[in-house]
Amino acid sequence: MIKNLFYLFFLLFSLASFSQEYRLSGYVKDNKSAPIAYANVLITSIGGTEMANGTSTDENGYFIIENLKTGSYILKVSFLGFKAYSTRVELDRHIKFNTITLNENLETLNGVTVVAKRPTVKRMVDRLVFNVENSTLSNDNILDVLKHTPGVLVHDGTITIKQSTPTVYINDRRVHLSSSEVQQLLEGTSANNVKSIEVITNPPAKYEAEGGAVLNIITSKNIIAGYHGSVFGNYRQGSEFPKYTLGTSHFFKTKKLNTYVNYSANPRKDFRNNNESINFINSSGQNTSSWETDYKRIRNNANHNINANIDYELNKNNSIGFSSNMLVSPRNNTKTDVNSITEVFGNPMILDSTFITENKLRDETFNFAFTLDYIHRFKKVGEKLSISAHHTNYDFSSFQNVDTDYLFPDNSLIRSNRFQTFSSQMIKLYTGQLDYELPISSSAQFEAGGKLSNINSESILNQFRFVNDIKEEDLQNSDTFLYNETNYAAYISFSKDWDHWSFKSGLRGEYTDIKGRSLSTNQSSDNDYLKLFPSLYLLYRLNENNELYFNYNKRIYRPRYSQLNPFKYFLNDNAYITGDPNLMPQIDDVFTLGYTFNGIYTFELYYRNENNPTLEIVFQDNDTNVLKYINTNIDRSISYGLDFTTYTKLTTHWNLYVLSSLFYYENQFFALESNNEIEKKDKWTVYGQIINYFSFLKDKSLTANLSFLYISPIANGPSITSNRSGLDINLRKTFWKNKASLSLGITDIFNTQNFTQTTKYLNQDVFLNSRIENRLFTFGFNYKLGNFKLNTNKKEIDLQERDRLKNSD
Repeated sequence: MIKNLFYLFFLLFSLASFSQEYRLSGYVKDNKSAPIAYANVLITSIGGTEMANGTSTDENGYFIIENLKTGSYILKVSFLGFKAYSTRVELDRHIKFNTITLNENLETLNGVTVVAKRPTVKRMVDRLVFNVENSTLSNDNILDVLKHTPGVLVHDGTITIKQSTPTVYINDRRVHLSSSEVQQLLEGTSANNVKSIEVITNPPAKYEAEGGAVLNIITSKNIIAGYHGSVFGNYRQGSEFPKYTLGTSHFFKTKKLNTYVNYSANPRKDFRNNNESINFINSSGQNTSSWETDYKRIRNNANHNINANIDYELNKNNSIGFSSNMLVSPRNNTKTDVNSITEVFGNPMILDSTFITENKLRDETFNFAFTLDYIHRFKKVGEKLSISAHHTNYDFSSFQNVDTDYLFPDNSLIRSNRFQTFSSQMIKLYTGQLDYELPISSSAQFEAGGKLSNINSESILNQFRFVNDIKEEDLQNSDTFLYNETNYAAYISFSKDWDHWSFKSGLRGEYTDIKGRSLSTNQSSDNDYLKLFPSLYLLYRLNENNELYFNYNKRIYRPRYSQLNPFKYFLNDNAYITGDPNLMPQIDDVFTLGYTFNGIYTFELYYRNENNPTLEIVFQDNDTNVLKYINTNIDRSISYGLDFTTYTKLTTHWNLYVLSSLFYYENQFFALESNNEIEKKDKWTVYGQIINYFSFLKDKSLTANLSFLYISPIANGPSITSNRSGLDINLRKTFWKNKASLSLGITDIFNTQNFTQTTKYLNQDVFLNSRIENRLFTFGFNYKLGNFKLNTNKKEIDLQERDRLKNSD
């Protein structure tokens, strides 16, 4: 099967089309012969009345401009911190500059005042690039930048693109943490070294087939030897508790050695108050009992993130790198206390009894990841071979103690119940990856690669009950689940640019072999499957300001390891979570058609079909009055809609960003408590986001952001979530030539982002009113150390499977 897969890939494309036009190429270096990456290269007609073409240098300092006509031109090369280079070129043949040397502008480096510019948006054939380097956003943390990135929605503890959770990459390397951990990492990382954010709605074959859209955070490259760093933090005060973020980053570069280290801590305390109503229904459709629950939760955590990498250049063609990503969440600082009061009413609504539950939960997480990279650059410019080996060691443990008192209406005691649960998960991940890049010409690129990964997981659940105050193990609800997954992947890709057209296509194949075993039941669940993931991108430039594009690709969502565990994890006496080792992967087909008008207005139609989505759905057992949170495959989901985005300058001191979407979302699911009948929930939804950017003072060192968000009711599996809205304001002042900054703000000024959720169909009737600390007063600071005008090569390298270690919170 694997041989057939590779055979299919290498018969996929026949590559042709070679340009015979005149071209201009060369290398750009500093006065120490070190290559200058991302330098601007422009070629203009004599007199500068018309720009003929332009590009930027790659990591080797190399540039090439093709499809040039015979004539007289001016070639200009520039980069921040260097004196610009300019020369006249008479083009009647192919011309190559062996070396263009830029001299350092020492006066500029030591004394320039950098005036922040506004972010810009650029559409590529397979992605949208949001350039934020040296912009008004560069003093924020990365999570704040994402809140302003076109097409990205950050709300209610999640990051979404077109109603799905994206995969986060940094410098094309995946960050694999849970959703909440990723947000804390991004919140604890300063954005002053971020070059751009790439929003890849439909990722090409090079990226893992796992997941939906990709957010690729590109950091600037350090080209000058020296040291710089920063310390940063923010304080947010909610209605109940404060939350903090503190961090520091340090960079050091010599001629061959490049190092980076970042540390951040996120001590915080969060409060949630839910009200839940359940109507239990008998076979005749009548309410037999109604439960009203007041649920209060206080969660403490203090994650510590350490990210570091070392790059060493062996010679001009070979380099090695070592990186690590460590997350520690110690038991002493990871506590969750839940207190709930449930009133039980009979029919009619007369109080029958009350039960009070106290749940104390203590967690601990150690997540250590290490990656070793090797890069070989061939003699042909741009031809490159990359090899990486990765290991993750994940250790999670949890202990909970649950006490419940059952009371008569007069508050006299009926009985008490107590149980304890210990759970743990040990995961070891090993991955090897190879990528090959071959420029066929300046406008054509071939890529291919392969990957092998293996995951071993051991999940343990031990539940204990108390009988006459004597602790004994509950064997019926205790288990050990062993899981082993091996994945083989290979991909091939080809891209080509013409005067008005850009084309990219690829195919990725993944073969997965899964073995699962429950020790308590001695049941095995084995599965294997081969999936192909094609991708296609077309972009047509009508003129300089108008573009039409189409893309299609297929994606996969594999179940998280905790969703596969078959045992029941009890939250209290009357509610538990359970998984299914036979869950199928979700397969998505996504089509997008877009048009960019006048360079700043983008309209986008899309259609997405989801087969076998995996959701955690709450089901009420009307016979036993138990709530079951079941991880299950629903039949399918489809969504389609129209999006509109613009990022435009209204005045010298006022820029506007608008994102709006009208979409339809339909979910077909199995009613597990109603003979597996197929049910449907659907909804047309509107969401919109408007952000105003204001700058004040002559040097624009005082800025303000005013943003408004609205989401109408939306379908989510069998549930309908109510509308939400929020108004935020933030002020920021920079000092000492942009070396320091302070910010003040309020999020959700009118406290309108809380929501309700209704699950009502057949014999199911659950209503939830959720309230958290959305309205926050915020204060932040950032101070840059050393030569803060230098950029950095900060990167984080990680691999595909790490985000499956843990469920999103």
